[in-house]
Amino acid sequence: MDYQRKNAQIANSFYNLGLEKARMRDLSGAAHSLKDSLHFNKYQTDARNLLGLIYYESGEVADALVQWVISLNLQPENNLADHYLDEIQRKPGQLEIESQNVKTFNQALWHAQNGSDDLAILQLARVVEARPHFVKAHLLLALLYMRREDYTKAGRSLYKILQIDKSNSKALYYMSIVKQNTGRAEAEKKRMIKAFSHKQMEDDDIILPPTYKENTGLSIVIHILMGLVMGVVAAYFLILPTRISDLNRVHNEELISYSQQLNNANQQISDLQTQNEEIQARADSVQAQLDELQSGNTSLIAQYKSLIGVLQSYRAGDLVTAAVAFAQADFSLITDEEVRAVVNDVQADMTANVYQTLITTGVEQWNAGNTDRAMECFQASLTLVPENPEAMYYVGRLYQDAGDTANANAMFDQVVGNFPDSEYASRAQSARGY
Repeated sequence: MDYQRKNAQIANSFYNLGLEKARMRDLSGAAHSLKDSLHFNKYQTDARNLLGLIYYESGEVADALVQWVISLNLQPENNLADHYLDEIQRKPGQLEIESQNVKTFNQALWHAQNGSDDLAILQLARVVEARPHFVKAHLLLALLYMRREDYTKAGRSLYKILQIDKSNSKALYYMSIVKQNTGRAEAEKKRMIKAFSHKQMEDDDIILPPTYKENTGLSIVIHILMGLVMGVVAAYFLILPTRISDLNRVHNEELISYSQQLNNANQQISDLQTQNEEIQARADSVQAQLDELQSGNTSLIAQYKSLIGVLQSYRAGDLVTAAVAFAQADFSLITDEEVRAVVNDVQADMTANVYQTLITTGVEQWNAGNTDRAMECFQASLTLVPENPEAMYYVGRLYQDAGDTANANAMFDQVVGNFPDSEYASRAQSARGY
């Protein structure tokens, strides 16, 4: 059996085990088995969908959405995850409500970590009221009640968790502590002993009824007085606490409302500060770009001006000026595709044709006696193609005719040293005198 088929069988076994545990409300055990199933086969979409349902049932909506989205990407067609996602999106504002519940839970957790237990309890009570199956909120609420030694309320929260997930390890551990501090553990132990040690009645066993005693007039009066006293006591211990509880509930709701408004205001201030910083950063960036476009010799406007000057000299036939301007210019900031194409065309023509045209023009000017103009042509050719032995040779000859032996010999030596195989190497040697 190949490994892929074996892994698929193991994954299916874990999925079936997780499904059985989920049916028995063992959500923690089911989640563990389903994760094992996905470990062996990540394409097991049934296991992933069921894991998402378990997360959703436990109040972990975000984790559920992640599993369903992954499942839908792995199997776009005939996938129940599409139905689950559609059900959530169909409810107006459902995702926003879930997001607000998570934010409130995180605020409560922060308050609990920083010693504000009362405020944390108020916020958690609000969360579990909106999302009764939010297991983490119930756990944190129970833990806070236990820290205040209010084990009765802690037990109620833990009981709700165990109704959702009967094998939740943390809830079971906390419940054992609650039972020890409320006497429930000992009572359950005695009840179990009594249940399994009860002696079955025999046929000759006799149940003695309680002794009957006829009420007298005095006893009736005493009972009436006792009933009145018990009524007053019941009113004090039952009605008054209810009224106090209602007042506390109203006060707590007002406190939660004010706290939520304060948190929302702080969040709005933080968002506005972040937006202001982003706007300021964008303004600084735009200003820097504007400064780059408008100022300096390397600005975009300056490069456009240089290109215009090159094209004007080029069109007028002044190749010397065009070549010198093009060699000295920088066009790195020009990114427009059409303008960049013009720059590339000019550069290609300069390095392919113009440099040689300048040499030809220089020789013509030299023969006509215009040595200064000839020197400009040869130097311009060298700006376009620095490795140009012909232009080097002619520049050296012009230096030699002008009596500048040092510069002439320097140019001749470059031709001989750098271009020994060119025809101008031998001519440079002759002009050099060796």
